Amino acid sequence: MLNRSIGKWALVLLFINGVIGAGIFGLPSRVFKMVGVYSIAALFVCALAVFVIILCFAEVSSRFDKTGGPYLYALSSFGKLPAFLTGWLLLLTRFITYAALINLLVTYLSVFSNWFSQPSSRIITILGITLLLAFINHIGIKNSTRVNNFLTVAKLLPLLLFIIVGFLHIEPANFEIKQIPGFSSFSSTVLLLVFAFGGFESVLVNSGEVKNPGKNLPFALLLSALFIAVIYMLIQVVSIGTLTSLATSDKPLAEAAGLFMGKTGATLIALGALFSVTGTLNAIMLVGSRLPFAFSEEKQFPKVFSFVHPKFKTPTWSLILFTVVTIIISISNSFIYAATISAITRVMIYAIVCIALLRLRKRNPEQTGFFKIRYGKFFAVAGVLLACWLLTSSKLNELRDVSIAVAVGLIIYLLVEWQKKRNKELS
Repeated sequence: MLNRSIGKWALVLLFINGVIGAGIFGLPSRVFKMVGVYSIAALFVCALAVFVIILCFAEVSSRFDKTGGPYLYALSSFGKLPAFLTGWLLLLTRFITYAALINLLVTYLSVFSNWFSQPSSRIITILGITLLLAFINHIGIKNSTRVNNFLTVAKLLPLLLFIIVGFLHIEPANFEIKQIPGFSSFSSTVLLLVFAFGGFESVLVNSGEVKNPGKNLPFALLLSALFIAVIYMLIQVVSIGTLTSLATSDKPLAEAAGLFMGKTGATLIALGALFSVTGTLNAIMLVGSRLPFAFSEEKQFPKVFSFVHPKFKTPTWSLILFTVVTIIISISNSFIYAATISAITRVMIYAIVCIALLRLRKRNPEQTGFFKIRYGKFFAVAGVLLACWLLTSSKLNELRDVSIAVAVGLIIYLLVEWQKKRNKELS
């Protein structure tokens, strides 16, 4: 059995760390290029949409105290196959995001030394960082949360400094509206921003290691969501107000900080980015390594992945599987493409959980002791409609790749079920 070692405030920091990752260091320029000053409005709309969905997550998550997150919610609401596909999407999101971010981390490290630019150095760095994070997660959840707490604070301090100092150097003329974007461009921008706001759903996988999840999960979800939305809005405002070349910048926050804080400011932001990416990688490792364990607990993965280390109380083989696959996938990836694919899979998961709220209220009307939101059915329907709107902003090739990934998951499910049936027949 896994240890319940994650307290209320550690959980808040885990949510913040899981959401505020590398995206905020690159997306301000990308979304400004797409819709200009209206990127502030796109951020607000995305934050509002995600908050509606988070309300649904707050109620649904408070009904469960086992490891699994959205996978477990789908299993209780819809059965084995939808649950497996939900968990598969969640696991796929973790793999893709980890691969994209660790490659981005190597790119940031190359600023400090050209050694990291070499192909062999890149592979060595990916191996070294991944194995180190795997070891930290293996020796216990307490060690992982301590590392998480440190990295969360380390990433937030430069961002807060960027906001406070940046506000003193904002040029109002930079907010001039030169062109009104089309609805399609605006919708695509909101979808891309889901990547920056996503990640909270994966942290919920660790519910089996959270103290008093019925109360602490809703509290941490809502508080961290509000904090993150405010931080993102302020960063976008400062970026637009201080950096006239925002639309063409690869490192917008570092370049903006360099303008109003000099070389020291740019270095601080670069270090903040390194801490941010590392912290997000640690959070992904913590969550992703629990998904094969959750599958195995529900007999949808081989039994070996249910093994928990007798001393450290961590899912050893589940962690090893996640580590090996992420190393393989991390060999080559594209950050922006991974961000979009990740956003699509996340939106699909969000829709499933919103529908699960309606299903659980109907199937378990007698259940008590959970966080029940007012007008829950309204928010659930609104969440599904918002998810559908965001999915219509996807490109055909992106939907094609997600469909292929879902098909692979379906094949794995059928093979596992066939093996189970065959074992029964032999016995």
